[in-house]
Amino acid sequence: MQKEKQSVCNEIVFNKLFADYSNIIRNYIYYKCGDEEEANDIIQESFIKLWNNCASVPFAKAKAFLYTVANNLFLNNIAHKKVVLKYTLEKPQDSTAESPQFILEEKEYMEKLQNAIANLTEAQRTAFLLNRIDGKKYTEIAEILDISVKAVEKRIHGALVSLRKEIEKI
Repeated sequence: MQKEKQSVCNEIVFNKLFADYSNIIRNYIYYKCGDEEEANDIIQESFIKLWNNCASVPFAKAKAFLYTVANNLFLNNIAHKKVVLKYTLEKPQDSTAESPQFILEEKEYMEKLQNAIANLTEAQRTAFLLNRIDGKKYTEIAEILDISVKAVEKRIHGALVSLRKEIEKI
């Protein structure tokens, strides 16, 4: 009965939980990932999350909470590693193959393009960037800006015409 009344927010109780479960859960994660430092980091983050959420985690559920958090952190690390691996496989291996002249011209072009975008009216720039950078559809932009779809079309068309004129100068 006394264990049910214990609060995880009590430092003595929290330290007891750490002493009881940190090695067990660390080993569980270590067996899954095979990296001792990663397992130590995950167990440390798990206990930090327990401490930050101590008011909402009953003492009886603390062990399950720690296992769940540790497992989720492990899965998040795996997902992150997959993204990093995918990026390294997709990016060009030899980025130094471009000549310094090309790199300089590309930099100058990007600066001029940034200036051309900055010279657009605020309405055109907002609609254009929402469409081209954020990938929003005209209907989504219309909802965000609280205007009609036709107004969005007109703003983006105006932005494209203006950018074409500026880019011709480049």
